[in-house]
Amino acid sequence: MSHMVVVMGVSGSGKSTVGGLLAERLGVPYAEADDFHPPANIAKMSAGQPLDDADREPWLDAIAAWIEERAGQGGVVSCSALRRRYRDRLRDAAPDLFFLHLDGPPELIASRLAARMEHFMPAGLLRSQLDALEPLEPDEAGAVIPIEGGPAQITDRAFAALPD
Repeated sequence: MSHMVVVMGVSGSGKSTVGGLLAERLGVPYAEADDFHPPANIAKMSAGQPLDDADREPWLDAIAAWIEERAGQGGVVSCSALRRRYRDRLRDAAPDLFFLHLDGPPELIASRLAARMEHFMPAGLLRSQLDALEPLEPDEAGAVIPIEGGPAQITDRAFAALPD
């Protein structure tokens, strides 16, 4: 089966690492959502300012276009997808899209953010992301994946959660 998967969660939850490992395991392309941000968004986040919905529109459209291009072939993309309406926008591109929400204690995520090097997202924005997060709803195809343990363990959990 050609899975089309969004690995979602707040910054520091492991989306890029798990997304890359999962794509490799599935034998499908991987895309990093950060690469779809226009320079103005990166500048805003680098300055410690959270993005608003207007900032996110072109970013979500670009990710949705990547998803549409992969139709029937499969792929994994990491994307915070914090709000239901953002996930709905991505689902418009692929109705069978499956979301893997990497979730864990805020203290663990904060410690991972603090240890991260060379990323534009400052740890100070974690609180705004946690406040904005709307968990997957029962009618959304997806699963919550605990982030305790190492990348291989988390990827194993994510793989096991995918539909057959």
